[in-house]
Amino acid sequence: MRLSRYFMPILKENPKEAEIVSHRLMLRAGMIRQQSQGIYSWLPLGKRVLDKVNAIIREEQNRAGAIELSMPTLQSAELWQESGRYDAYGKEMLRIKDRQHRPMLYGPTNEEMVTDIFRSSIKSYKDLPLNLYHIQLKFRDEIRPRFGTMRSREFMMKDAYSFDLTREGAEHSYNKMFAAYLRTFDRLGLRAIPMRADTGPIGGKLSHEFIILADTGESEVFCHKDFVDFDIPGEHTDFDSVEGLQAIFDKWTSLYAATSEMHDEAAFNAVPEGDRLSARGIEVGHIFYFGTKYSEPMGAKVQGPDGKEHFVHMGSYGIGPTRLVPAIIEASHDDNGIIWPASVAPFDIVVINMKAGDQACDDTCELIYAALTKAGKDVLYDDTDDRAGTKFATADLIGVPVQIIAGPRAVANGEVEVKDRKTGARETMTIEAAINRFVA
Repeated sequence: MRLSRYFMPILKENPKEAEIVSHRLMLRAGMIRQQSQGIYSWLPLGKRVLDKVNAIIREEQNRAGAIELSMPTLQSAELWQESGRYDAYGKEMLRIKDRQHRPMLYGPTNEEMVTDIFRSSIKSYKDLPLNLYHIQLKFRDEIRPRFGTMRSREFMMKDAYSFDLTREGAEHSYNKMFAAYLRTFDRLGLRAIPMRADTGPIGGKLSHEFIILADTGESEVFCHKDFVDFDIPGEHTDFDSVEGLQAIFDKWTSLYAATSEMHDEAAFNAVPEGDRLSARGIEVGHIFYFGTKYSEPMGAKVQGPDGKEHFVHMGSYGIGPTRLVPAIIEASHDDNGIIWPASVAPFDIVVINMKAGDQACDDTCELIYAALTKAGKDVLYDDTDDRAGTKFATADLIGVPVQIIAGPRAVANGEVEVKDRKTGARETMTIEAAINRFVA
């Protein structure tokens, strides 16, 4: 992508409305634009990151056996009246009526709708277990949206829903998502700690929030410091192994970890003083097991091996991609801008032409740009006629992991400079060596 032809509205000044680092940097880098209170457009640079976050989420959901579908954002109020949540959910739900005056709502979550899909299609235990997920925009009319897309009214959610014949089966499904979430956040460059949590308006009997530690976190969290060094389940994790997944769950719940709502001061004080960690945290995922809370009132049941009908046991599992992007920034930035993990960076490499219009610089940058693009790299080519300082500031601000810098003096010697955005380390090498480093 040539920067001269790209839409990336950089802001030179810090926006006054931005209270935290991620909101400020996302606005300055031209990733998002606020349309109204708590509602944002995702501009091209931001959407590239969001798409890569969603791709990793999909890969790990699929690896764990979940199956993707797509459900509508507008839902019939009748389904929520069946479950008993329509009146109980609160003012966060946006309630509307269509032209026939039928009550509708802009879905804040999809337990009722997916239960309706299940009950109309699945009648036998032989079709279980089943886990259905989608990635969709949702709306919750927050009384105080803040921090940009960290806490917005319209947001994107990956929500998955599991169906099992028994509680034991449902707990195995829960453990699948537990392990998948650990892997997902690790691949996004985050260390997420699962903590006992309140079930809130979703309801249920078992719940964990996945929390990353950050000074700008919304609430205080408490945990054992050893969580920071726990090993993440590998890519060859057997998601069919009941014993293996239970062992992962048992390990990651063996030490104290709780959000402020579930905090037990006495239990925390029992942790050796040097091992206690009290910090602010950002919630990036939330999983629930709620048994037959929805299947009973909505009649979602299957015939079991005993020939009798049984209400299915359910769980739901949420990740907020539009919250994850600023969470990654909160965890990875410096005074100059964003430092993206390679897995979600909008571009892999930025090629900086220090003197656009100079034939040697132009030819060298075109050569590098073509070779890296052909090799399958996402490359941003800064071919603008901006000053060198502006080019460097832009490259640092948007956080592309690698910068290849081509200036007249270096190019005359057949060389370019390669900069690592994270460490700041610079290395001069031949043009051929620079290409080979990232093509091999």
